[in-house]
Formats: sequence, C-alpha cells, structure tokens
Amino acid sequence: MNCCVVRNFVLAVTIVIIMSVVSLSTAFAQGPLPDAPVPAIEFAPVVANPIAPAPSGDHIGEPSLEHRFWDAQNIALFTAVGASSGADFAVTRSNLQSGGKELNPVVRLFGRSTPGLAVNFCGETIGVIGISYLFHKTGHHKLERMTSMVNIGISVGAVSYGVTHR
Repeated sequence: MNCCVVRNFVLAVTIVIIMSVVSLSTAFAQGPLPDAPVPAIEFAPVVANPIAPAPSGDHIGEPSLEHRFWDAQNIALFTAVGASSGADFAVTRSNLQSGGKELNPVVRLFGRSTPGLAVNFCGETIGVIGISYLFHKTGHHKLERMTSMVNIGISVGAVSYGVTHR
C-alpha cells in the first residue's frame, strides 16, 4: 500500500512540474491591457556602419538582434529534437519489450505502457520548445538555441547507449 501511495505522489508531482514548465512560458507572453494607453515611440534613423560589428545581444548593454521564434534555425533544431526523441522512444520501447530495464527514473514512471512512454517523449519535446520560447521572450537567444542542442545530445546519447546495450 505504501508503494502505491509514493508512486501516485511522485506521478502527481511530475505532472505538476511538467504543466508548470509548459504554462510558465505563457506568463511572460502577456502584453499591455486592452484599455491601457500605448505610449508613442519615436524612432531615430539608423545609420549603418560597415566597419562596426553587428550587435549580438549576448553582452550586457548591447542591443539585441531580434529574430522570430520560428525561424529556420529553430525549426531545424526542433525537428532534430523531435526526431531524436522519437528515436529514443523507439529504442527504449524495444528494449523494454525485450525484458530490458529503464535506467531513467522519470521515464520509468511512464514506461509501463507504450502510450505512457509516448506521452513522456512527447512531453519532453514540448517542454524543450516551451523552455526555448521562454528564453526567446526574455532575450536569452543563446540559451534558446542551447536548450535544443543539449536535449538532442542527451537523446542521441541515450539512443547510442540503448542500441549498444541490448
């Protein structure tokens, strides 16, 4: 009985954490109130200096070069995140059906069934996109890209380990 209570508690906490991360990105996406007056902004003319380097926005005090969230680089990164998570799902499912053991304790909670395992890896992909969006909205563009790269590396490492230890 104690084991079931602990298992249900851990599952509930995991779901709350995942939902918090996903909903956190929407908290930073709020704009001005509809009835609030919008201040008039005057733009000064921009003069290009071919000798000066373009501002990167990665250092304090430098202006940021704003890019769209769904630009070509993020689309490629998110596609790679989805593909590596899909490969991780396939290898993990195959190993578990062959009598293998899941080493990741978070995935172990979901890995008792194929739908549960699919929810885990889909949630992982959605979480990476959500965290990247949070970094994008707060102006941390290097971290925005790095989140996907780290996840791809971890998934590829898990797939490599799973394939070599069948």
